[in-house]
Amino acid sequence: QVQLVESGGGSVQAGGSLRLSCAASGGTYSAHYMGWFRQAPGKEREGVAAIDKDGSTTYADSVKGRFTISKDNAKNTLYLQMNSLKPEDTAMYYCAARDAYASMPWWLLRPYRSNAWGQGTQVTVSS
Repeated sequence: QVQLVESGGGSVQAGGSLRLSCAASGGTYSAHYMGWFRQAPGKEREGVAAIDKDGSTTYADSVKGRFTISKDNAKNTLYLQMNSLKPEDTAMYYCAARDAYASMPWWLLRPYRSNAWGQGTQVTVSS
């Protein structure tokens, strides 16, 4: 059974940092792509960042230069380092995986094209 488990969320002040982790088990880490999505109350889920098996990355314009996605293959863990956090970054953050080949920017615009999801971890940024 594929499982993704996020951790690392919390409450910080604007300008602060958090690092999210996503532990994968059950073969998900062999997925072509891993990524982070987020959903704020009353808004649709949106793509934040993605990474492919070779380590290439892509980011939403809203987080470029502030967030960094990475992975540790030995630990089967995906990370999202979030710096210079803003109140508008407040959301539930989800880890996701996609098995089939696709453009990463394409996938980030289509969360429903994911094959597996974690349960989410809340990030709250206060001004």
